[in-house]
Amino acid sequence: MKRIPIRWKITILSFGVVLFSILIGGIILIGNKIDTNERELGEHALITGRTVANLPGVKQNLTESEGWKEVNPIVERIRTINSADYIVVLNMNRIRFSHPVDEKLGTVSAGKDEGPAFAEHSYVSKAKGEMGIAVRAFVPVMNDKHEQIGVVIVGNMLPSIIEIILVMKNEILLVLFLTALFGIVGSWLLARHLKEQTFHLEPHEIVQLLVERTATFQAMNEGIIAIDINGKITILNHKAKRILGIKGDQTGQKIEKVIPETRLGAVLTSGETNYHEEMRIGDKLIMSSRVPILVEGQIIGAVAVFQDRTEVTKLAEELTGVKAFVDALRVQNHEHLNKLHTIAGLIQLDNKEKALKFVFDVSEKQEELSKFLVNKMKDYSVAGLLLSKVSRGQELGVEVTIDDQSQMEKYPPLLDKHDFVLMLGNLIENAFHSLQKLEREQKWVDISVHQDSQVCTIAVEDNGKGISNDQLPKVFEKGYTTKGEQGSGYGLFLINETVKKGMGHIEVVSKEGEGTSFILTFPMVLEEESYG
Repeated sequence: MKRIPIRWKITILSFGVVLFSILIGGIILIGNKIDTNERELGEHALITGRTVANLPGVKQNLTESEGWKEVNPIVERIRTINSADYIVVLNMNRIRFSHPVDEKLGTVSAGKDEGPAFAEHSYVSKAKGEMGIAVRAFVPVMNDKHEQIGVVIVGNMLPSIIEIILVMKNEILLVLFLTALFGIVGSWLLARHLKEQTFHLEPHEIVQLLVERTATFQAMNEGIIAIDINGKITILNHKAKRILGIKGDQTGQKIEKVIPETRLGAVLTSGETNYHEEMRIGDKLIMSSRVPILVEGQIIGAVAVFQDRTEVTKLAEELTGVKAFVDALRVQNHEHLNKLHTIAGLIQLDNKEKALKFVFDVSEKQEELSKFLVNKMKDYSVAGLLLSKVSRGQELGVEVTIDDQSQMEKYPPLLDKHDFVLMLGNLIENAFHSLQKLEREQKWVDISVHQDSQVCTIAVEDNGKGISNDQLPKVFEKGYTTKGEQGSGYGLFLINETVKKGMGHIEVVSKEGEGTSFILTFPMVLEEESYG
């Protein structure tokens, strides 16, 4: 093939362009039809789901033991009338109360995309099964008190591509004709242009360079964007498009036009290198490194390599911080009501001096704690988390103390505020759990965060039920939990992964019936080779 003249290679390439154009035209046409069918099936499934969710027979029996004996026949009649492929009704424990297969009635559903439906959300999704791809509608079932008691899932199978092609054969022939016409003209223009622009390079050499570079960037698990000296995009891999939600080929466009929030253009003027910088682009939380591209000492462009940390951050906040802050507000409101009742009672008893002293004591105590956390913990996320845990401990009857020598000026390398919220939040919640149902006069949790120029240490200690010697080696395994149905098995696993990321060390000291201590240590300075 290498000995074939370049003119013939260009001709072959031109015919390939024509064929490719025809293929693209067919894909677009069929894709539009598939989208239309999918939308129509989804709307129909939603209507059917709402019909089933409002049936009195379904609502009445969905909370009954073995209620599927009454629900399934009702649902099957609705399924037949509405031409649905299947309808599944679940109660709040995900137990099937209707299903096309009788053997699955009364069993627990293990679907992965049902979660939002149990939070009163109606939506449509696609799922691939043994029979093909189905469009599924999820509709919550609400009782007369507007409380959710279950979920209805209605599925309709999408027609196959062959079936769609047979229905659209006239349109396909028209598209083939137009695509072939313009493809031939475009192929001729392309052949002439390539002859003028290849600088006598053989096609296999050009293809090899392109394939190698493209495969390298597309195979990487990080998003990559590169720009030239004019700020125009030269590289934008698939991972970057998925992370940032970019559609189509944006090569050659100005970076500010495609991604307005980017700081990549500033690298062209400053020439500065930025590693592991957290930034937000749209609704995505990005960890980005930006480096100028130098040729013979001159900046000719810049490249950004980044990762999406949105889901990790959301998981950390879900497991720790956000829920804790909401609980803190609720606890604080409850405490203020009790204090107001105390003050009102003292005033009614004409003990004005005691009422005034009570107000001063409460205010001073709360102010001291808040002031201490704000001064010692330079990040409000960590300070807010600790404040919420103190309030949470008061509600649970647990004395939460924070070492008065604690302080934190900055985070260790490779870690950020989300990592600290995840670690502290999970450790403290585990301590609370270990103290539950214990008959003990004093329940306490001690917390300390110490930092100097060399080491940052986090310590959380409790006098709870402790961890047995058999359980201790397993506590960091993914999915392992000692909390039964209340646990997810992810808390300590995520803590261990975060410690590894920060190149730190974790020590656990525990004795059954006496309590547990977790000590996390991180270096504040990393050796240069550690970044390799």
